[in-house]
Amino acid sequence: MSKHQKRLSVPKSWPVARKEQHYTVKAGAGPHGESGVPLLILLRDVLGYADSKKEAQYALSQGSVLVNGELPSDVRRPVGMFDIISFAERDEYYRVFPDEGGRLALTPIDAEDTDGKLGKVTDKRHIKGGQIQLGLHDGQTLLTDDESVSCGDSIVVATENDEILAHFAYEEGELVTAVQGRHAGEIGRIEEITVTSGSSPNGVTVSQEDDDNGGFETVEEYVVVIDENFLDGDSAADENKNENEGEAEVDDT
Repeated sequence: MSKHQKRLSVPKSWPVARKEQHYTVKAGAGPHGESGVPLLILLRDVLGYADSKKEAQYALSQGSVLVNGELPSDVRRPVGMFDIISFAERDEYYRVFPDEGGRLALTPIDAEDTDGKLGKVTDKRHIKGGQIQLGLHDGQTLLTDDESVSCGDSIVVATENDEILAHFAYEEGELVTAVQGRHAGEIGRIEEITVTSGSSPNGVTVSQEDDDNGGFETVEEYVVVIDENFLDGDSAADENKNENEGEAEVDDT
């Protein structure tokens, strides 16, 4: 397996300029699968808090960065949708959120919102002992006794102990965001869920009050139920990205 990552071949969700340099850092093993963005890219290319891989690694060794309440040990640690990035010394906190076009961006949040991380339930199964095991979109699994949680729903999981803090059902009328497809980053309410027969994916019609077209249609795999709090906050750290883009050395293999 190659230790190199060409910029032209990175996933579309990665917030990197593809044609300015040849290589970028390769993601390590961890959550989010192939879509996970190396933490280094967020620290260096998006926020501009480090000029090199060495500086970013030093910041991690000093405990200056938390991901979902934990201290990462490797700048290649994959970060993805709905992860919480904390800089306590700076009093800055961000949620990773899909921007228009599907690229991951950092949305500023308040310190009190870092206690829980949103996750879409992608798997549910009963296990020995009568408990229920839930699988989330980022690969995390947790046990619960709550029978009401179903696949397609969203839950807020405590970063400290994996307790379920909130549950949002996947049903008509709920607030959702598209995380893939040509409507990625758009937010609206589920108007209708169309169940299809056979192997075809179920369809979702999403209404948007502020859209002249009235909303959009997509497949249910592409939408995630979110909390009303996700409507708050501005777009992420674009100023720092523009100031620092292309300045750092990027062949970090």
